[in-house]
Parts: sequence; structure tokens; C-alpha cells
Amino acid sequence: MLQEDPMRRAGMLCLMVFGGLLSVLAQAPAQSTPQSQDQAGTADQQPATESKPAKHGRSAGGDVGSGAGDIGKGVGKGAGSAAKGVGKGAVDLATLHPINAATDIGKGAGKAGGHVAVGAVKGTGKIAKGTGKAIKKIF
Repeated sequence: MLQEDPMRRAGMLCLMVFGGLLSVLAQAPAQSTPQSQDQAGTADQQPATESKPAKHGRSAGGDVGSGAGDIGKGVGKGAGSAAKGVGKGAVDLATLHPINAATDIGKGAGKAGGHVAVGAVKGTGKIAKGTGKAIKKIF
């Protein structure tokens, strides 16, 4: 019986938790501020070349979703690297090169761990940023 990889389990758990959080934040109603007559009138009189549209940052739900996506990408890249290393190792082992096989498997595992770690760190940072925005909005 094969044992499940703990990093994969942690990544899937993070995806499920933050996916649920994302769906809750996506359903929150957007708040808009009404413009007064003076503001609406002056905006129409300015030439289009002088005014630049204001950049809108990503919403809290967008940050959380992007973070969950980064975690998923890291897990996916890690799985690809591990599979590539195991595949090369299997070929080397079949061609009677056991030292090269062990090296290839080790390289694949190392790259896989790196991809998972980078994805987890980037994703966690974005999720924390989005959660902070959501909490700030509440208070």
C-alpha cells in the first residue's frame, strides 16, 4: 500500500480551506460610494488625455484565490518534477545504471520540494494579504 505524500495532503487541505473562504468572500456585496453632481460634472469636462484611470487593486477574495492558485501551481510543478525524476531514474535503472538512477530520483525529489515550498510561501503570503484586507473591511 502506497503512503500518501504529506506535502500533497497539506496542499490539498490548503486548497479546500481557501477555496471555501474564497467562495464566501466572492458572495460579499460590493460597496460603492455615490458621486455628487459636482464630481460627475467635472469628470466629464476633463480631456481624456490628461486623466488616467485609477488603478484598482485586487480584492480580498482575489488575493485569497490567487494565493490558493499559487499553492496549487507549486504542488503541480512539484508533482511534475517528481514524476520526471522517477521516470529518468526508471530508464537509468532499466539500462543498468543504478547510480544515475538514484541521482535522477534525488534531483526530482529536490526540485519537487523546492516547487512545493515556493508555491506554498507565495500562496500563503497572498492569502494572508487577502485575509487582512477582509478583516480590515469588517472593522
